[in-house]
Amino acid sequence: MSNSEDDKPLQAVKSNESISKAEDSAMDKQIPSNHENGEADPGITMVNGPVDDMQVDPQPPFTNGTASSKRKASMQNGKSYKEDSESEDDVPLQKKRKTTKPAADDDEDDIPLKKASKPPALKAADIGEDSDDDEPLGQKLQHEKAGIEKKAKEEAEAIRRPSRSADARRKAKKVDSDDEDDEPIAKKKAPAKKPVKKEAASKKVKKEESDEDDVPISKKAPPKKAASKVKKEETASPAPKKGKGKAKSEEPKQEDDDAEEDDEDEYRWWEAPNTGDGTKKWTTLEHNGVVFPPEYEPLPSHVKMLYDGTPVNLHPEAEEIAHAFGSMLNSTHNVENPTFQKNFFADFKEMLDKTGHAKDNSGNKIKITKFEKCDFKPIFNYMDAERQAKKALPAAEKKKLKAEKDEAEAPYMYCVWDGRKQKVGNFRVEPPGLFRGRGEHPKTGKWKKRVRPEQITINIGKEAMVPKPPEGHKWKEVKHDQEGTWLAMWQENINGAYKYVMLAANSDIKGQSDYKKFEKARELKKYIATIRKDYNKELKSEVMAERQRATAVYLIDQFALRAGNEKGEDEADTVGCCSLKFEHVTLRPPDTVVFDFLGKDSIRFHEEFKVDSQVFKNLKIFKRSPKKEGDEIFDRLTTSSLNKHLSNYMNGLTAKVFRTYNASWVMSSLLKEMKSEGTIPEKVKDYNNANRKVAILCNHKRTVAGGHAAQMEKMGDRIKALYYQEYRMKQMMLDLDPKLKKKKGEAYFALKEGIDDEWVRGHQDALVEEQREKIRKKFEKENEKLVAEGQKEMKPKELDERLKVADELADKFKDERKRKKIEAEGKSPSIEKFEQQLEKLDTRIATMKTQSEDREQNKDVALGTSKINYIDPRLTVVFSKKFNVPIERFFSKTLREKFEWAIKSVDENWEF
Repeated sequence: MSNSEDDKPLQAVKSNESISKAEDSAMDKQIPSNHENGEADPGITMVNGPVDDMQVDPQPPFTNGTASSKRKASMQNGKSYKEDSESEDDVPLQKKRKTTKPAADDDEDDIPLKKASKPPALKAADIGEDSDDDEPLGQKLQHEKAGIEKKAKEEAEAIRRPSRSADARRKAKKVDSDDEDDEPIAKKKAPAKKPVKKEAASKKVKKEESDEDDVPISKKAPPKKAASKVKKEETASPAPKKGKGKAKSEEPKQEDDDAEEDDEDEYRWWEAPNTGDGTKKWTTLEHNGVVFPPEYEPLPSHVKMLYDGTPVNLHPEAEEIAHAFGSMLNSTHNVENPTFQKNFFADFKEMLDKTGHAKDNSGNKIKITKFEKCDFKPIFNYMDAERQAKKALPAAEKKKLKAEKDEAEAPYMYCVWDGRKQKVGNFRVEPPGLFRGRGEHPKTGKWKKRVRPEQITINIGKEAMVPKPPEGHKWKEVKHDQEGTWLAMWQENINGAYKYVMLAANSDIKGQSDYKKFEKARELKKYIATIRKDYNKELKSEVMAERQRATAVYLIDQFALRAGNEKGEDEADTVGCCSLKFEHVTLRPPDTVVFDFLGKDSIRFHEEFKVDSQVFKNLKIFKRSPKKEGDEIFDRLTTSSLNKHLSNYMNGLTAKVFRTYNASWVMSSLLKEMKSEGTIPEKVKDYNNANRKVAILCNHKRTVAGGHAAQMEKMGDRIKALYYQEYRMKQMMLDLDPKLKKKKGEAYFALKEGIDDEWVRGHQDALVEEQREKIRKKFEKENEKLVAEGQKEMKPKELDERLKVADELADKFKDERKRKKIEAEGKSPSIEKFEQQLEKLDTRIATMKTQSEDREQNKDVALGTSKINYIDPRLTVVFSKKFNVPIERFFSKTLREKFEWAIKSVDENWEF
């Protein structure tokens, strides 16, 4: 196959346009039903982590489209699979599949709602993994997910079902609404919009359930807030109407034509009018442009890179690249990566060729040709010393430098958007440096060139003063794009991507963008049952394009696969569902699929899923010979055609909305049944466990951090330290009353298991050193204050005097070890006081153990991804208010600013 053919959306080797019934039946005989052996319902990952320990060639063998093919090598290394030229008809038939339909069959939707089973009630303990059985959490969630999906179906039909209790006005419209409910939204008749407009006024007064049934979820009013939990300006009735009216008048028509503006009166924005989804985003815009990084300052004359042991002088442009590599030698993950080294040296050598390579101290030319002969340690040593010196600066000096920097950047931090002051997000132009990328990015190590004003386009209002570029430069272009929300943009040289200066996360525009994203996901719950019913039917379609589309939607919905986009030759070889290739999918009968490919940000996606039998069969069909490595699986499907199909159900619906919907819906279902009790840390753990369920169900995985083991060891030492503190107090109690030993038992006063004499000695030494460090820091701080006030510094002798306290502590520990006795200490020590202190220590230990367990359980799950990007932040607010947990325990200051709209808009009774 030629390279030109590889670049086409459809491969030269592609699937037939249709699938005959005979062909379909023959395939059934080759694949055992996943229900024959009592397997669980499909639809969830069967592992809690990578499938690295999976057998490569189990029996029966993996199949790649032909029943007898075997996996020749790892999919990730680029080697091909062994192909089988034999026809499938020659393969011995396996046991026929039973006629029992799988759980995901379309016939399930014909079951009356009253007979549909409800999801199991959840308890706080159920959210964690406290069960003693060895079943992985992924498998436990399988049954729960089925219940959650059934509940979603009931919810969707309940929303769409017209109420029989509506008044005559609603009955007159019933025919139209009934006809529309069963059709994709894009196919509804236009006249249906008129009655909604006419009845806007009546809806404001009469809030019958039937009136709300036809209102899109994104337009429904939130529940009323309790007066005790909101500010006066949020609960006063006149204010919202005034603000809302303004929002309505300035808001262009949104994409959802069924909504119209009538219900906007029941849903308001807090800080400013909602600009909607129209084209014009602003009327006036003023800002001061961008901040450029400082120009490169050459290294001191005594700091030089070595080549083959010889110090060399480089042109400043070449030295800047060498400086970037040398300063990051401590980042072994990058500098020891062969791809990073190769790309860096290629760009470094290109600059050397351009600038005449290097010269030694005598002026003789030295041509640098081999990376192995380059020694960047002198550069690293110098930069490391500079970093340490900067860290060691007095606090007052650091504060002064920061104040100077803030003052210089102040004019760029805010813009004036339609007369309102808004904070700008990333107003600093990226400095030049070595590109790192994420995951296994093929361009890691390449040189990010310095961005000049001539590359930057400014977007600003026509009447505003255009910011001045640096002296001697000019802007590439000045635009007045009122459809864009960017202030400046440029194109970087690594991937050719455009970088934009946007408003900050806590700005009105960004907040409204997040709000619309989650409202779109909320609206999907109205249509999800119909979509699932349709794609389950189309899984058996005789039209290949329809069957491929249905299979892709199944994978996107059930396993949160990204849709994927077409890639150019110079882009990272990342894929999504629609762009999966032959080598990315391995099949293991009867119903297990292994995916192995580079996903978003070049992060490896290596997961094993249990799928519906029909989906397994379809993937087998899509991989049939003569397809081979490099050929696309969904060769009759593109992301754009998939999204176009989805938009027929709901305006603006795309594949990525499913990820947000599934994460938020699952979290919402868990929170409704949760009964979180205990301390704040225990409640936080309950929330994290629920979040972890969402992350696993939605496949939000992450690589275990390199420092995780060290962090867990440190937490373990802190818990041991608390146990040792308890031991000391109990020994002090014995010192006051030796009879307690007989009364409470010897075990009560013994050291905890795992704490020996060697650990105790090391811990005591650490306590002494900690005491010394505290004394030194306090001494330095007091000296800084004296200097700032114009007084003389204290002499070193004063520090030596203060350090005697630490020396006394060391002597005390030494004496205790020698005498093997701990004397009671403190002001008026008593048994009662020690017992009270022991209770507090027990609480601290329990809290720390909970936090330790929480961290260990979440080590390979991206909780942040779920919480910030996919779970509606209002659900986190609901948990916070429902169980009286400070929102600060879930959202940092930055996130609280970003989700201010969510924090202010809902109470504990809000539902997704």
